[in-house]
Parts: sequence; structure tokens; C-alpha cells
Amino acid sequence: MLPSLALGNPGAQEETMARERVAAPKKLIAYVTRTDNTKVVAEIIHRAVGGTMVEIETATPYPENYDAIVAQVVREDEAGYAPPLKDNVKDIQNYDTVFIGFPTWNMRAPPPIRSFLGKHDLRGKTVVPFNTNGGYGVGSGFQMVTALCPRSNILHGFSTRGGLEKEGIYLAIKGQMREQVHAEVVAWLRSIGMTAVAG
Repeated sequence: MLPSLALGNPGAQEETMARERVAAPKKLIAYVTRTDNTKVVAEIIHRAVGGTMVEIETATPYPENYDAIVAQVVREDEAGYAPPLKDNVKDIQNYDTVFIGFPTWNMRAPPPIRSFLGKHDLRGKTVVPFNTNGGYGVGSGFQMVTALCPRSNILHGFSTRGGLEKEGIYLAIKGQMREQVHAEVVAWLRSIGMTAVAG
């Protein structure tokens, strides 16, 4: 059918749009957050590329106290422990692209990322890491994602400065900083070939 004919036929237009929705890669944006900075980046990505957004949460929450969570995460990292998760993600096989977001904890990805990547089979999928940190960078977080997804297509990740909890700076990506991070995220998405669906 010629495109010009389809324009005059609402039924054909709906059919074309339905085919495009089916053909479009399905995206999952899964993230760990503590001070909501990583959640803000996930929201920016979600607005730009669409898809499903879900928080990766442990079955037993981490302590609220900063020193207590640091001590627990150090122990978990040393043991290679992967804490049990709430079952927030269903039908992972239905997604073609999986964004994995996390803050830097102990210069690594948080233990729940180990749990998530160990629990879900991402072979053959495009995996896109993103990170927020207190100014010390992503550490070995992106390398861990690559190591735990050996049969996935790993794209270049995004990292930006977020809060600095030990100094009492929690949600930092707000106001003017949010606008700056939004622009950086959109530029990054374009650079890795992700088509934006919204500004």
C-alpha cells in the first residue's frame, strides 16, 4: 500500500502504528537508588526512549544509617554476596534493551546489581549501564556489568555526579543541575544510537 493512500485511511494508519509498536525494541530501565539521584536519571532516560521503568529493590531493605549500610556493603562485596530481591521484573525475555542504573557503592556497583544480573538471563540483549556517584566516578561498576553479561551487547555507559550522602548531600540532581544532566543524557543517548521519543 502506498503511504499516500494510508494517510487517507484511518484503519490503515492504525494498522501501521500497531505494526511499528510491535517492531519497536522493548526497553526496560531498571535501577538501584538510595538518594533518588539514579532514579532521576532513569526518569530522564524513560522520557527520552520510552519503555518500562522499575526499581531494583532488595527483599530486606538496607539500613537507613549511612555507616551501617557502608559496613554491610563492604561485607557483601568481600563475600561476593548477592542479596535476594523483590520480584519487580516479570518477563525479562520480552525486552530487547535493558538499561541498568546504579550509584557507586564501595567503588563498585551495589550488590543488588549482582543479584539482578545473576537472576535474569540477558544473553542476546542490548545492555546499557548508567551511574550516579559522589564525585569519585563509577569505579569498577561498568566492568562488573560487562563481566556478568558476557553474551550481551554492552553499550557505552553514562555516569554523572549525584549526591554525597556521607556529607549530608542527598538529592543533588534537581533544578538547574537536573536540566544540565537532562541535556547530557539526551546527548549520550544519541551517541549510542538510541532514538528519543520525547525531549
